[in-house]
Amino acid sequence: MATNIEHEKEDQQFTIKLGEDDAELAYTLPSEGVICFTHTYVPEDNRGNGLAVKMIEKGLNYAREHNYKVKATCPAVNKYLKMHPEYNDITI
Repeated sequence: MATNIEHEKEDQQFTIKLGEDDAELAYTLPSEGVICFTHTYVPEDNRGNGLAVKMIEKGLNYAREHNYKVKATCPAVNKYLKMHPEYNDITI
């Protein structure tokens, strides 16, 4: 499944347009140099296709490129980080 992930800075989220209901990875910027991933959502009909993982990877790579430290209150992002120690250098 080809995916185009858009970064909607004003809404603080990464989004995959799926028609009526979009997939999203939401974040906040709680302090200088910190990005906190708060919520991942994929519509039920689109689950199981790896969309959440693609958005999480996009968000983490964005954080690295912009020198953010990553905090995650989203369970999906926390699970991903535990399975991918290559991001340990940017997590707090």
